[in-house]
Amino acid sequence: MRDLRIVFMGTPEFAVYSLKAIVEAGYNVVGVITAPDRPAGRGRKLQASAVKQFAIQQNLKVLQPVNLKSDDFLAELKELNANLQVVVAFRMLPEVVWKMPEFGTFNLHASLLPQYRGAAPINWAIINGEKETGVSTFFIDEKIDTGEMIMQEKIAITATESAGELHDKLMQTGSHLILETLEAIKKGEVKTTAQPESGDLKTAYKLDRENTRVNWEAPLENTYNLIRGLSPYPTAWTMLSNGNKEEIMKIYASEIEKTEHDHVTGKIVQEGKTVKVAVKEGFLVLTEVQLPGKKKMPIKDLLNGYEFYTNAKVL
Repeated sequence: MRDLRIVFMGTPEFAVYSLKAIVEAGYNVVGVITAPDRPAGRGRKLQASAVKQFAIQQNLKVLQPVNLKSDDFLAELKELNANLQVVVAFRMLPEVVWKMPEFGTFNLHASLLPQYRGAAPINWAIINGEKETGVSTFFIDEKIDTGEMIMQEKIAITATESAGELHDKLMQTGSHLILETLEAIKKGEVKTTAQPESGDLKTAYKLDRENTRVNWEAPLENTYNLIRGLSPYPTAWTMLSNGNKEEIMKIYASEIEKTEHDHVTGKIVQEGKTVKVAVKEGFLVLTEVQLPGKKKMPIKDLLNGYEFYTNAKVL
């Protein structure tokens, strides 16, 4: 049995679940590396990352380097004398960092590698209409998400779940896979396999202003998948033209209604407390939206103080 001395690297809530599992399993975490505190909220007060907040509660040593190649940080990291580094939702590491520990540095990625390498694997799996995804552990190398595979675990994606719901499922599944991977490393029983580089490999591109905008000419199913794949963050958006005013409308949730109609694409049809957008194969029924200056809310609540005009449309 190996005596593991672990440095954990991560920043958001997704990573906290794994760190918590490692601590509760009794592993020796000698340090935690996370992002520097950042301004947040209306007051722009500095806020610690979710991982830092948990690490402090557990009395773990925390390092928050701005530059992962700086001499000061590298000296501090070396002083921790770790023999294994575990990475969950952190930034790209320089070679001098990931090569430092004796037993290597492994990463948890929220996809079934080699599929969906990149920044937003959870979102793109839903956007692309996948029926399953999962988590993978692999040893980090000089490229992004390409290292030798250690373990994987699959989970189903339901037809209606959002990126937020899938995130929470993968967060739990990932923490279990981290512990399985640690157990194998501790016993010296790790077997790795090279990632396949052939076939139809899909990429988890960074989400931006362009690829989060709804294209109302796209197939109805694609639009529905885009909305749930971007909910609750960063959220699908469209331009709402209502009367003489144009404003951004974020769409958090919707439903599909397949039917024939004679409305132009993008036309907003209001029927009582129901609002839907005409598309080629039917309607996209809006169920939760947000308008500028308002909170996100169910469409029926929005209609209590808002009126869609007869010529309203989305662009």
